[in-house]
Amino acid sequence: MKVFVIAGEASGDKLGAALMAGLASLATPEFHGVGGPLMQAEGLRSLFPMEDLSVMGLAEILPRYPHLKRRLNQTVAAVLDTAPDLLITIDSPDFCLRVARRVKAARNDIRTVHYVAPSVWAWRAGRAQKMARVIDHVLALLPFEPPYMQAAGMECDFVGHPVVAEQHPSAEQQAEFRARHALGDQPFLLVLPGSRRGEVTRLAPVFGEVASRIAAARPGIRLVLPTTAHVAPLVRDLTRDWAIQPLILAPSGPDFALDKACAFHAADWALAASGTVSLELAAARTPMIIAYDMNWLSRAIISRLLSVDTLTLVNLVSDSRAVPEFIGRNCRPDRIAPALIDLMGRPDCQRQAMDLTMQRLGEGGDPPGLRAARAVLGRAGVA
Repeated sequence: MKVFVIAGEASGDKLGAALMAGLASLATPEFHGVGGPLMQAEGLRSLFPMEDLSVMGLAEILPRYPHLKRRLNQTVAAVLDTAPDLLITIDSPDFCLRVARRVKAARNDIRTVHYVAPSVWAWRAGRAQKMARVIDHVLALLPFEPPYMQAAGMECDFVGHPVVAEQHPSAEQQAEFRARHALGDQPFLLVLPGSRRGEVTRLAPVFGEVASRIAAARPGIRLVLPTTAHVAPLVRDLTRDWAIQPLILAPSGPDFALDKACAFHAADWALAASGTVSLELAAARTPMIIAYDMNWLSRAIISRLLSVDTLTLVNLVSDSRAVPEFIGRNCRPDRIAPALIDLMGRPDCQRQAMDLTMQRLGEGGDPPGLRAARAVLGRAGVA
């Protein structure tokens, strides 16, 4: 069985590697496609470096459009030349769905699978109908997504979220993390202002003012701020004048991956930007406040398109509103700080919602990669 698989960014590479391992445990696939180091470790010879596709934002895409178009043409040609039994595209819809569209136009007998359902439950529901023209089967990360995909005419299976497969650091490792960074037994707030320059620039001043208000209410509290390599200098600059200087964890540190995992689990509370980070915090059972803002134009457009009353995935998956969120105009220190202080006095108030979220995402069951592989093979009539 020939499988052509495409991933365009690090998160997709991780999903792809787990899926490839699952397929290899159930069948004898021959892999072709585009992927990163994790997929290559599972036997893929990438057509070109995956990083060529890791471009986000209109301003970044426009200068590289000719190169991306060449990569698109190269990928489509490779798929048609390989004539795989399955074409599996992973996230990166701008690139992946264009590949699927052109492949389907040339060879309708190639079965197409897309891993990660678009968030049509939140906004732009019409994307599902467009996707259904070129995708046969969708692998969903969230349990409430299949009905949306099925209504548009695609097969869809919920296969579990990768957060449930992450390793949890031991209590001993967490204690060593505290000792390594001189945190002692002091309570600490995990601060997560995002991983992109734009969101860090917008959120850091707000989170800094929240920290000032928390410092007055909770003397002795510490802040821990994990970040990414490309925004670490910006984070250091933006936090220089905070009332409480955060411990900044950046990938330049030798134990960064372990430090980050320990920080999520050892933290007493978290203040985080909106996104999948809420699921990581739920997996660590760390109570949280979610806050997010965007530029005025995006705020105006998206607020008119939203079809849900919460953007926090823990709230959506648990069908609760246990996690307070402050989005758009509500992303203000005078509103966030009181909610965070209230949370500090009720540390277990989100536990039930977090437990239910992880249960519904597949915690304790088969790994998502194996579940995804079974779904792919089962729908294709191979297993």
